[in-house]
This record gives sequence, structure tokens and C-alpha cells, in this order.
Amino acid sequence: MNAVEIEEAVSQLADQPYNAENFPYAFLEAFGNKETTIKRLRAGTTNKSDLGGVLQTNNIHIATSETGQVTRTLTALKDSPATARAKAKFILATDGVDLEAEDLTNGETVACAYRDFPDHFGFFLPLAGIATVKQISENFFDIRGTSRLNRALCRTLEGQLRMGHSRAPSRDESLHGAADLLLLRRGHRYLQRDRPFHRYDRADERQGLVQHP
Repeated sequence: MNAVEIEEAVSQLADQPYNAENFPYAFLEAFGNKETTIKRLRAGTTNKSDLGGVLQTNNIHIATSETGQVTRTLTALKDSPATARAKAKFILATDGVDLEAEDLTNGETVACAYRDFPDHFGFFLPLAGIATVKQISENFFDIRGTSRLNRALCRTLEGQLRMGHSRAPSRDESLHGAADLLLLRRGHRYLQRDRPFHRYDRADERQGLVQHP
């Protein structure tokens, strides 16, 4: 999955009614984990959490909490021996009202309303193997805007199809549109700022924002 696809999946998750039992698995799925990986975690085969949560080795330790206990749960995740043994890079706690997370590799944190966590999806991109270098980090909102515009464009084209036009857009066409929109937005930002412009081509946008030298 590339960044635009992840943003869409995370936004859809936040829009659904909160389900404490299912949230950790849905969250991991939104970041590209395969169905077989999720099944093994659900079965406990690879889930080594010592707090009743979901612990993915070398990745993240997630736990849901009672209402108002998010900060305490995050502290418990950080102090958990299982978190250390599994070399988890992230910890995340939520009660469906608030959400808090920490990147254990650098100490950076996120604390927000649950419904707003898609605004911080870029914080978790390393879970999908996407390195969040500074140039990419500065464009999380561009990616969100691109994804929303692309979905709106697809809805418009699908509406035209229902009105008698030839066909719906293909997935590749939709991704091309998202990449083009992101390139336009980056160009606009470049004109507004006195800073170097990092060139991205369409293929790289579709593969997940790969930086060119």
C-alpha cells in the first residue's frame, strides 16, 4: 500500500463505530498487514501482549482502555516487558474517545481525539515500511487532501456512469489522478515557499512517495 491508500483506509476506520475488540486488528490492516498476519495475531500465535492487547513483534504494541484511562494504558505499554522483548517501535492506546501513541525510537508522541487520528496517519507510516523522512513528513496533509480529492473525483465519475456514460474509472486511473493532484499541490507549495523543490514522478507517487536525490 502507498501513502494515499493508507490514508483512505485509516479514514474509513475512524469513520466506523468504534469497536474496542476489533480496533487493533483493523488498525494494522489499514497499514497493509495481510489477512494471514491478522489471523495469526487473533489466534494468539504471534501476539505476545502481556496487557491483553495486540503486540506485533518489531512493530507495535496496541491496547484499548476503559474510558479516561488512555494515558495510564500508554504508560503501561511503555513499561511492559513484552514491549521491550518484542522490540516494538510504537505503542498506542485508545478508549474510542481519545488516542495516544509514542514512537519509541525517537520519543515523538501523538495525543488527539480518536476521530482525528487520521490527521496523524503519517506518524505511523513506518508500520507500512514507508520511511518518514522530513520531506515526506511535511506533506501528510497534502496526501490527505489528495486522497479526499481523488475519492471525490471517483464519486463524480461513477455518478456520470450511472447517468449513462461509458465506464467507471479503473484503479490505475484513480491512482494516476491522485498522483497528479499531489504533484500539483506540491508545485503550489513550492511557489509559495523559498525552499528547494524535491522532484517526484508519477510512478514514485504511486509506489509511496519515494524521494529522489
